[in-house]
Formats: sequence, structure tokens, C-alpha cells
Amino acid sequence: MDLLKTMTISASGMDAQGQRMRVISENLANKDSMGKTADEDPYRRKIISFRNVLDRETNVTKVKVGRISEDRTDFDLKFNPSHPAANADGYVKMPNVNSLVEMMDMKETQRSYQANLGVIEASKKMIMRTLSILQQ
Repeated sequence: MDLLKTMTISASGMDAQGQRMRVISENLANKDSMGKTADEDPYRRKIISFRNVLDRETNVTKVKVGRISEDRTDFDLKFNPSHPAANADGYVKMPNVNSLVEMMDMKETQRSYQANLGVIEASKKMIMRTLSILQQ
């Protein structure tokens, strides 16, 4: 039944968005994690990518996490000569995590998750109505 395939696709989207939310949460939790020495880099923001995967058993294309990679943008420098991670000029490398960007990503993730949940609920209602009609 195509409605069951629809539910399978939406469930894979929800799973992928759940993993995306975990990556965003990790980024936010480490936005102030600096190195302990001048040679050590601070926390580097992580980025998640998705890919389509054909499920041969159900013959549907699902969404899966492609990979989780590090954002290679430059670190910000903050003047703090008393910090143990300060370089010779007194600057400390700060993580490349922008809280505003992470919050926007989180909102987008939440909306995508809710949209997939809505598709599952609508499919479930259609299946129930179909069964109700067939029983009459």
C-alpha cells in the first residue's frame, strides 16, 4: 500500500532530523569550549549532510545522514592575554559556533520534523478511513 510507503519515507525524515538536532545541540553545548593551550584548537562546529538511499525491500527512497563533518571556517579571535590558551599576541581562538545560526537551524529542523509527523498522521487517518469503508 502506498500510504505505508509514505509513512516509511516520513519516518526516515524524522530520524534524520533527530540526528540533525543532536548535532545542533552538541554545537550549542560547546560554543564556549576553548583549547587549553595556545597550540590547541577550540571546538569546531559540526555540519550534517543528508543523502537519499534506496530501500530495496520496500522500493522507496529514504533520507539518511550522509556524514557529519567539521565546519572549516576560521575561528574568531578574542583578546584575553591572561587565558592559558592565548597566543603570543594575547588572542584566544574561539569556537566557530554562532548561536544565532544554530538556533535558526534548530527551528528549521523542528519544522521539518513536525511536517514529517503531520504526513504520518494524515496517512494513518487515511488508512483508518479506508479500513472503515471496507468494513461496511
